[in-house]
Amino acid sequence: MASIHKEFVLDADPEVVWEVLRDFGAVHRRLAPGFVTDTRLCADTRTVTFADGTVVAERLVDLDAEHRRIAYTVVGGDLHPSHHNAWMQAVRTEDGRTRFVWHTDVLPGPLAAPITDFVERGSEVIRRTLGNRE
Repeated sequence: MASIHKEFVLDADPEVVWEVLRDFGAVHRRLAPGFVTDTRLCADTRTVTFADGTVVAERLVDLDAEHRRIAYTVVGGDLHPSHHNAWMQAVRTEDGRTRFVWHTDVLPGPLAAPITDFVERGSEVIRRTLGNRE
């Protein structure tokens, strides 16, 4: 199994970031516009279309308001992992900003390279969208 972990600090209040993260069906408008071009929500599953044309179906696993954490898993689409679990979290820093944490576990291991690329590109867009100091 491969694990991909990304953290960065945003110049934004964690509650503001959480409000965006918890909006599971609006990734293309609120979290990563341009990187994600469309999101269609049907019950607990969203179909996400990325700018490069990749499409994945992601099922919501958990919305944890107390910890400002969302978890999801890929259940269909173009990537075909045998296992995928990801979560994002908005953690308050001592100075009131947000440490944004994005973690993904995936099998088979060779999928780590394209998913790492998605995480890196997505993180840049999230930084621009939600605020960045570092």
